[in-house]
Amino acid sequence: MAQQTETMRVEGMTCMHCVMHVKNALVEDVEGVLSAEVSLEKGEATVTYDPERATKLAMKDAVAEAGYTLLV
Repeated sequence: MAQQTETMRVEGMTCMHCVMHVKNALVEDVEGVLSAEVSLEKGEATVTYDPERATKLAMKDAVAEAGYTLLV
């Protein structure tokens, strides 16, 4: 299994609950995402995923469903 790690901007987060919502959307709702570290201070998500199973579009859609914007 190949792994890839990317850092992407996240817009719309204002508190730690937002951070947890974004992290859960990525890890729980996108098949192939192995881990996600989300920073409120930086407005970023660093995501480790299997590029054969997870796409940036799927990540963007999952984060949008949670109410935030992932810039990919």
